[in-house]
Amino acid sequence: MSTQNEAILRRDLAAAYRLAALFGWDDTLYTHFSVRLPGVEPRFLINPFGLMFEEIRASDLIVVDMHGRVVEGNADYNVAGFTIHSAVHMARADAHCVIHTHTLAGMAVAAADNGLAQLNQISAEFHQRVGYHTYEGIALDLGERERLIASLGDNIALMLRHHGLLSVGASVADAFYVMYYLNKACEIQIAASTLRGIREMPSELSVHACEQFQSAEWQRQLVWEAWLRKLDRECPDYKE
Repeated sequence: MSTQNEAILRRDLAAAYRLAALFGWDDTLYTHFSVRLPGVEPRFLINPFGLMFEEIRASDLIVVDMHGRVVEGNADYNVAGFTIHSAVHMARADAHCVIHTHTLAGMAVAAADNGLAQLNQISAEFHQRVGYHTYEGIALDLGERERLIASLGDNIALMLRHHGLLSVGASVADAFYVMYYLNKACEIQIAASTLRGIREMPSELSVHACEQFQSAEWQRQLVWEAWLRKLDRECPDYKE
């Protein structure tokens, strides 16, 4: 892949961090997003530990290989982030981008016995497309990687029990879109929990709506381009 294409990946990943800050998904210095770089040797871009999401620029992102070595950049990374992201990038050829968050709604639903409920059209997009991973403590043990991958399977998202949310996609646009609407589904579930007589959708309707969403996944790029225009208006330095 050309330098220009790497530059686009840097721009898009930096944009994802800035958008996450705008949407209130950040957790001071914690949580992390990554995107795989092209090439013979598997490597990925990730945030340098110490910067808040609202500060991250394309040039700040560091390059890490699958052995945990920083091969480009002058900063360290979140060690738990390496465990999680390297696991997915090593096992899922289709998961070029991985996004992990600690949002209030996401962490709350990740603690629920039954996980994500089928309460709304938005949650239907995730019908039978979300895995669940048992909490093992802070992800510092590289041995957890194979269990993370087993929990993720071929799903587009993972609920990390007692921890948070994770999404994957063929591009930053895909993974970010998945996270946006997964988090929205969690917010709806938390809001609905205050009501009486909540009714879940019948399984056959969830299946039908999920298939409809899958047939319209090309629209994700349009949403991403709209988000980029928002950043260009509000904080264009993310591209630097």
